Amino acid sequence: MKKVKRFCLVGLLLLGATAAGAQDEIETTISGDVVSSYIWRGQDLGNVSLQPTLGIGYKGLSLSAWGSVGLTDANDTKELDLTLAYTLGGLNIGITDYWFNAGLDPENRYFKYDAHGTNHLFEATVGYDFGVASLQWYTNFAGNDGVNKDGKRAYSSYFEVVVPFKLSAIEWTATAGAVPWATTSYGTTGFAVTNLALKATKDIKVTDTFSVPVFAEVSGNPCSQKVYLVLGFTLQP
Repeated sequence: MKKVKRFCLVGLLLLGATAAGAQDEIETTISGDVVSSYIWRGQDLGNVSLQPTLGIGYKGLSLSAWGSVGLTDANDTKELDLTLAYTLGGLNIGITDYWFNAGLDPENRYFKYDAHGTNHLFEATVGYDFGVASLQWYTNFAGNDGVNKDGKRAYSSYFEVVVPFKLSAIEWTATAGAVPWATTSYGTTGFAVTNLALKATKDIKVTDTFSVPVFAEVSGNPCSQKVYLVLGFTLQP
């Protein structure tokens, strides 16, 4: 697993070093979302949550940390995700290291990377933004992945189509996502549509120089027969 991680990291760094036409200065991202429920790819992962982001980017190459912690339920899973990504035009590729404080390791140790006893999950992604719509594919390749019908590593995957549009001065996105094969990670027994969502975002002006993006999203998971409505807002400098 460590060799895979090193190879992918070196590859992305080389791509970033040879790229041209991207931003010439280091960019820093600091933000945080507060959401009424933590819904991810059609799955319910928690109640009211705080989800901070810290990231840096240079010439298309970016490294970011994203986390989630429950605010109303102490039993909600705490999460920390590290993502190394590269963007060139509409193309994007990346690797994410997900870590959860619950799962295989009862001690919840972050720096435990045993092949069959880690709470880390490693995912590769590739996608393209066509402007009118974007396509994204995600596949787990190492770590605490789910299993298929035969009890073997499922290489759990998910893909989605996102279409942005504007209506009544509000930014909208429509999302359709599916899991291509059986995996316990998404609770599927074969191909299944797991995420149909519609999200609206509007900036609420607080002062002449400060506004807060507020969003609402209704989503459904046809596979699990669940429907969710989430309200949230984003704080950023």
